[in-house]
Amino acid sequence: MQSRKKVLSVESMNPNVKGIKLPIADQLVKRAEELQQDLKQGGEGRPFSEIMKCHIGDLYGMGQKPITFVQQVAAICAYPELLQSASMPEDSKRKAQSILQGLEGFGIGGYNLSYISYSIPEKVAKFIERRDGGIPSNPRNIVTYHGATLCIRSVMGLVATNEPLKTGVLVPVPHYPVYTNALVLADVVKVPYQLDEGNDWVLDVQELRRALQEGREHCIPKVLCIINPGNPTGQVQSRKCIEDVIRFAAEESLLLFADEVLQDLVFGAGHDFHSFKKVLFEMGPKYSSRVQLISCFSISQGFIGEYGLSAGCIEYVNIDPLVMDCTTNTITPGHPTVLGHIAMDILMAPPLPGDPSYHSFMEEKQRTIESLAENARLMEEIFCQVPGIYCSPIRGSMYAFPRIDIPEKAVKQAQEEGMEPDVFFCYKLLEETGVILAAGSAFGQAEGTYHFRLTFLPPKKKLKTILQSIKDFQKKFLEEYS
Repeated sequence: MQSRKKVLSVESMNPNVKGIKLPIADQLVKRAEELQQDLKQGGEGRPFSEIMKCHIGDLYGMGQKPITFVQQVAAICAYPELLQSASMPEDSKRKAQSILQGLEGFGIGGYNLSYISYSIPEKVAKFIERRDGGIPSNPRNIVTYHGATLCIRSVMGLVATNEPLKTGVLVPVPHYPVYTNALVLADVVKVPYQLDEGNDWVLDVQELRRALQEGREHCIPKVLCIINPGNPTGQVQSRKCIEDVIRFAAEESLLLFADEVLQDLVFGAGHDFHSFKKVLFEMGPKYSSRVQLISCFSISQGFIGEYGLSAGCIEYVNIDPLVMDCTTNTITPGHPTVLGHIAMDILMAPPLPGDPSYHSFMEEKQRTIESLAENARLMEEIFCQVPGIYCSPIRGSMYAFPRIDIPEKAVKQAQEEGMEPDVFFCYKLLEETGVILAAGSAFGQAEGTYHFRLTFLPPKKKLKTILQSIKDFQKKFLEEYS
């Protein structure tokens, strides 16, 4: 009998999928899970008693409290009998009642395509208009999606072509790994531009020009991605910077992709969030009538932190409706759950002054943002005392991306063990302290520099413990390898 090859194998699988490497963070997480199991069995000889996770931005997982109003309304929608409960505030009931009346069968179990495709975009459009000071937003130009990853992959897939020269996408360095994988899957070329770490991670248009010129030697750059507030860098770009980027995109006929998923988390004094759309339209019709813009927003990465519900939206500006129809068709299978849409509904129209839940909602929102601001200051303060760790000011988001000095002896040992030097640093830190960070090489970094990303979401007391562990480890690491 003739032997048959397997239809699907590593050799036969889609080469674009095969091109995606196992994220460095996953390797560290796997080791952390092994250590966690060891600790459960007694952890004999371990110099730590728990694994402290600082590599991901999981609001609840890090100990932050949820927003009560969001949980109440979602609970009522999931179990409408709670409308009769005296324990639920009246405005929570009213909000849930209004949502349920728009759902098929007065519940979350149906497809609810009308709610997803029409009701939510209308509410998002009103939210955007309020955010941008009255600049019109058309619900027809808004599509909801299941997490930022799907949005990024969808847009990258739209711009990819079969031309002899591949499509190029300008992407900031550093950036979170979702972009790298999305570009590989779409078979488009990454054109990196470097953020200026020495100037608080500012975006310099001259660097964009350099990257664009270099990219045109081997691809056709069509898209310029901006992440604001920054992930992993925590910077917030100024209005002037955004204006300069818009002019550059207009001059070079580039589609702007504004990743604004962290827009709710801005706390740096004198640093406000400016949406690309608002700035674009305030620059007048010379730009607002012709610059193409796609911007994205997410509830999972905001102050309500509903990562499990994972919902967000994209808005198109100056994009052909036929293109948007194609996008809708590709995104629809990945719509967030109805509960995800409900969380978005709540965020788009939160309690108003005078409502029973208004005070607690605003208090909890402010508590989250103030906690982040305080933790960011604490981190900067402690890292400034640590030789070989340099942390730029953090203006927003929930992440920092400190630079670290790694002695040549440690670099050589890392190479001998087949690791990037910053991965080696993170592995050693994990083994000796139980603290898990994300290595900077997963995000991209200037040649010859090393970083790690950590979140400052943990409660202040625990964050102090984590930062002290990193501080003590760094001192020991430098002594051992210098």
